Amino acid sequence: MIDWLAWGYFGIFLLMVLENVIPPVPSEVIMGVAGIAAAQGRFDFVALVAVGTFGCIIGNLFWFEIGRRYGHERLRPFVERWGRWLTLEWHDIERMHQFFQRWGGITVFIFRFMPIGRTVISIPAGLMRMPFWTFVLYTTGGSIVWNAILVGVGYWLGTSFDTIDHWIAPIVTGIVVLLAIAYLWRVLTWKRRA
Repeated sequence: MIDWLAWGYFGIFLLMVLENVIPPVPSEVIMGVAGIAAAQGRFDFVALVAVGTFGCIIGNLFWFEIGRRYGHERLRPFVERWGRWLTLEWHDIERMHQFFQRWGGITVFIFRFMPIGRTVISIPAGLMRMPFWTFVLYTTGGSIVWNAILVGVGYWLGTSFDTIDHWIAPIVTGIVVLLAIAYLWRVLTWKRRA
């Protein structure tokens, strides 16, 4: 097994905090391998989900707080300068603000299941000044479901890291490739409003 498993629950917590602060650290591997270790009797399933979820919340609060302190109002010069590459105009930011006021909670919940989105969503939630406890509630709910799935898959496979990597890595890679293609298409076809 990987050395970080020797750190126990604290190691899982720390890696899940990092996964949400530094997106390339993959929760699929962290919680999947921990699930395999749980199947071997090294961890408790419920405790793993709880510790992983707590790490997700703390990590997401880092970006949420940065966004909240900055605020969407201060984005205007940035959007006006880099809007072409962001495929955004100020009108889009205003619409996003209205959207977050109405659907922000469920959006945060859904983004918890997306490879890069689960970290990135914390920034607009903070920028749009989503209420703190609303953000924590929906982040917690989404994280519990996602971590339970990952630990469950690892527990079910229960034998080797190679097996879980065989199933999850292609799915994650496919999603990232599709997101990159969608972004390139949007940049190439985007036109500023008259």
